[in-house]
Amino acid sequence: MTDEPKPKDPLHGVTLKAIMEELIARRGWDDLADRIEIRCFAHDPSLKSSLKFLRRTPWARGRVEALYLEDQRKIERNAKRNRRRASMRAYSAE
Repeated sequence: MTDEPKPKDPLHGVTLKAIMEELIARRGWDDLADRIEIRCFAHDPSLKSSLKFLRRTPWARGRVEALYLEDQRKIERNAKRNRRRASMRAYSAE
């Protein structure tokens, strides 16, 4: 059994649809429209129209992917902090 190297691209295997669904669930259309000024986020937003636009527009897709990666880093950092705090509470309770 060999260990396959992990890809260096953090977006490897993550579809644009999955990225958008997660951002919409976490932030909502209004926050997306505030952070990334794209008409399809602000006026009558839908997943289908947004995906169509993002697939044809590299600069917009780059901004959406950057926002997603920023959120992922924050989630990982908070999870690490929470684990550390929980272990410190367990240690002090002993």
